[in-house]
Amino acid sequence: MADRYQNHIHQQGGGDSYGTYGEGEDAASDATEGHDEEDQMYEGEYQGIPHPDEVKAAQRELSEQYEDIMEDCGHGKFQWTLFVVLGLALMADGVECFVVAFALPSAEKDLCLSNAEKGMLGLVVFLSMMVGAFLWGGLADKLGRRRCLMVALAINCVFAFLSSFAQGYSFFLFFRLLSGIGIGGTVPIVYTYFSEFLQMEKRGEHLSWLCMFWMMGGIYASFTAWGVIPRYGWGFSMGSEFQFHSWRVFVLVAALPAIMSLVGLTFMPESPRFLLENAKHDEAWMILKQVHDTNWRAKGQPEKVFTVTHIKAPKTAEDEFIEIQTATGTPVQRWAVRSLRICKLVLRNVASLLSAELRFATLFMAIIWFCMAFSYYGLSVWFPDMIKHLQHEEYESRLKVRKRVVTEVIYYFLSFRSEISFMNEIIRFVGIEIKSVKFEDSLFEDCLFEDIRSTDTTFENCTIRSTIFYNTDLWKEKFIDCRMENNTFEHNKHGCHLDTTDENDVLVYLVSFLGSLAVLPGNIISALFVEKIGRVRIIGGSMLISAGCSFFLLLSFSQSAIIALQCLFCGVSAAAWNGIEVVTVELYPASKRATAFGVLNALCKLAAVLGSSIFASFVGITKAIPILLSFTALVCGGLVALRLPDTRQKILQ
Repeated sequence: MADRYQNHIHQQGGGDSYGTYGEGEDAASDATEGHDEEDQMYEGEYQGIPHPDEVKAAQRELSEQYEDIMEDCGHGKFQWTLFVVLGLALMADGVECFVVAFALPSAEKDLCLSNAEKGMLGLVVFLSMMVGAFLWGGLADKLGRRRCLMVALAINCVFAFLSSFAQGYSFFLFFRLLSGIGIGGTVPIVYTYFSEFLQMEKRGEHLSWLCMFWMMGGIYASFTAWGVIPRYGWGFSMGSEFQFHSWRVFVLVAALPAIMSLVGLTFMPESPRFLLENAKHDEAWMILKQVHDTNWRAKGQPEKVFTVTHIKAPKTAEDEFIEIQTATGTPVQRWAVRSLRICKLVLRNVASLLSAELRFATLFMAIIWFCMAFSYYGLSVWFPDMIKHLQHEEYESRLKVRKRVVTEVIYYFLSFRSEISFMNEIIRFVGIEIKSVKFEDSLFEDCLFEDIRSTDTTFENCTIRSTIFYNTDLWKEKFIDCRMENNTFEHNKHGCHLDTTDENDVLVYLVSFLGSLAVLPGNIISALFVEKIGRVRIIGGSMLISAGCSFFLLLSFSQSAIIALQCLFCGVSAAAWNGIEVVTVELYPASKRATAFGVLNALCKLAAVLGSSIFASFVGITKAIPILLSFTALVCGGLVALRLPDTRQKILQ
C-alpha cells in the first residue's frame, strides 16, 4: 500500500484540478507551452477552473484509490459501531410508518376525529416523508451525510415529542407533518453514509444486514403499541383541558430509536468520501486514519501503521464560488448567498440524474422503486383491512337484530359482538356502556337514558317518544331516519372520550408484528447470497415470486390463508428491497448518490400513497382489482430489474 502513495502530504493547491498537489506557476506555464493560437482552448483554463474531463479523470482515480484505502483500513469495530448507530436511525424510519396507524384508534376518540381527518393523518405520514427524502437527500450531497442526518433526526425527535402533548387535531397534524419531514431523510442518508465506509467485497452483504433494522422498527412499534396503548391507567390529566392518555405515551416511546441514533451520531465522523469530494483532504485523512487505527487495535494489531499519505481529489468551480461569496458581506448576506447557492446546486444535482450518463439508470430504478412500493405498501394496507372485513362479515352472519317494543333495562351492560338481545318489561337504561349495537325498527316510549357511553351504536328507523336523555353521548347523528316525538336531551356529554374496553384490537398489532417478523428470512437470504447470486437476480426473482404470492390471494377466502400469504409476501419482498437499495447506492457517483436515493425514495412514498389509497378503496367491494394491480406492477418491475447492470464488482464512483 505504501508504494502506491507519496511519502508526504502536499497542501491544497490554488489552481490545479487536484486539490492535493500542484507544481506552482512553472507547471502552469509548462502545461500551456507549445500551444498554438489556433488550438482549441478551454475558456476556464486561466480562471483556475478545471476542465470537466480532468475532473472526471480525477474522480475515477479517487474511486480506485479510495477502494484501496478502505481495504487497508479493513472491516471491524468501527464499521460495526456505525452499523448499530445507523441501524437505529433506520429503525426509527420503520417505527414512523406505524405510529399513527397504531395510535389512531385511541386518538380518534381523544381528538374527536372525523373520517376525513383520520384519512388526512394517515396520508400526511407518507407525504411528509416524501418531502423529507427529497430535501435531505439533496442536502446530504452538499452539506454532509452526518450533519444532515443529525439535523433530520433532531427535527423528528422534537416534533414527535410535541405531537404527544398536542390536544387538538390541527397541532397534532402539524407536528406529525414536521416529524415526518425529519425522519424522511434517514433512508437515503443512512445507506449512502454507511456504503462509503465499506469495501467492495463487504458492501452488498452489510447493506443487506442493515435493512434488518427496518424490520426491527416494525416489531418494536407492534410490541410497544400492544404493551402501552391498552394500559389506560398510564396517563394523567390536568382538568378537562389537558389529557395525556396511554396512546400519547406510545408516541413518546416510539421516538426512542431516533433519540439513541442521534446520540450515537455525535461520536461518529463525517463520511471521508464526502469530504474528499469537497476538497477537505486533511479532515478526510484524519477520519480514515481513525477508522484504520480503531479496526486494527480491536484486532490486536495496534502496531499496524496507516501508510496513506497522499489522496488525490478534484476541486470544482462550485467550491470556489461558495468560498468567495461566503467570505464577504454581513453574516445575513453570507447566509442568504450560501443558502441560495446550495438550493441551486441541489436542483442542478437533481436535474443531472437525467443526464446522458445516468438517464437510463434513473429511469429503470424509478420504475422498479415505484412498482415495488405501489404493491408493497398497497398490500400492507389491504391485508389488515381485508382481515377486518372478513371479521365483519363473520360478525354480520352471526348477528341477530330483534324488532320489538323495548320498555325496560335496569343497569344492564350492553356490549355485543355475536348476538343482540333485550329483556322485556324494561323502561330505564342507566349507567350503561353500549358497544357495537344497532337498534333497528324499534319503539322507545317513556324511557330514560342516563349516564350512557356508546361506541359504534346507532338507532335506525326507530320511533322514540317521551324519552329523556340525561348525561349521554347519544347525539342527533346517531339517530338515522328516526321519528322523534316529545323527547328531552339534558346535559349531553361534549367532546370525545376513550373507551376502556377493547379500544384497540390485538389483531391489528399481531398482523403488523407477523408481517415485520416475516421479513427476517428474506433479509437473511439476501444478505448471504447477494454477492453470490447478484443484486439483479435477487431483485428480479424476488419481485416475480412476490407477484406469484399476490396472485394466490385470489384463491384465499379465510383469515388464516391471508395472514400466511402476507407473511410469505413480506419475506420475499424484503429480499427485493435489499437488492434495490444496494443497487441504488452502487449506480450513482458520490456527488449524486444521496440525491438520487432521496429522489427515488420520495417516488417510493408517492407510490405508497397511491397504492394504499387505491387498494383500501376496494376492500369490501372486490379483491380481484387490487390483486391484479399488484401482480401487474410486480411483474413489470421484476422484468425491468433484470435489465440492470451487475454492480457486484463495481467500485463506488
